[in-house]
Amino acid sequence: MAANKLKLYGFNNLTKSLSFNIYDICYAGSAREQKDYIAYIDEEYNSDRLTSILLHVTEMIGAHVLSVSKQDYEPQGASVTILVAEEEIRKDAVVAHLDKSHVTVHTYPEFHPETSIATFRVDIDVSTCGKITPLSTLDYLIGSFDSDIITMDYRVRGFTRDVEGNKVFMDESLTSIQSYIDNKTLELYDAIDVNVYQSNLFHTKMMVRDVILQDYLFNSDVYELAPKKRIDITNNIRKEMIEIFSGVNVFGQN
Repeated sequence: MAANKLKLYGFNNLTKSLSFNIYDICYAGSAREQKDYIAYIDEEYNSDRLTSILLHVTEMIGAHVLSVSKQDYEPQGASVTILVAEEEIRKDAVVAHLDKSHVTVHTYPEFHPETSIATFRVDIDVSTCGKITPLSTLDYLIGSFDSDIITMDYRVRGFTRDVEGNKVFMDESLTSIQSYIDNKTLELYDAIDVNVYQSNLFHTKMMVRDVILQDYLFNSDVYELAPKKRIDITNNIRKEMIEIFSGVNVFGQN
């Protein structure tokens, strides 16, 4: 049986913010390969492609686009910001509080100069004001990028009121961000939660379980590498992932 819908007094003033960070790891052996990798990432995830992804996100959450701003940067990286509203409104009647809802994305390609490990980071923020929630977009966002490490923060701020005038600080039942991620996706990752329920703060980190070396080589074949080289590269890839996942620098340690 579906849960009874919460009856509110007036506009839903809750602000729901999802911060979503994705890291894609790759091995680019030579200086030329590293340069080519950055160029590939810049083209694959340019502002036009990112805009297309974010527009689909706004469709999924049932929001209406007010404006789009996008930018490609030199030497690399891109940003897109989309202002959205919960309801379709006339352009000449935009109410100030509606344009506080937005979807943004920023990209950060870079590589380690000694290990030749390249890391592509994508930061996505979805902030909605009202009944719409960004959590339903998680599976789509994870699938839109090569997601080796994922960190997610979800926070509900402010309050609204029910029809009896009582303050409402949360309009949905939530125990974990993972509840919104498909089980088939979760099976591919190790995941941990750090939640502060009394403050409506939810945090989830995920790291891919299996490292299949060929999937992480840029413009090279695993069988072209000597066995020891394969082990070294795999270890460096895993170290990079562990550092990002744990927030602890382990490079250089035995």
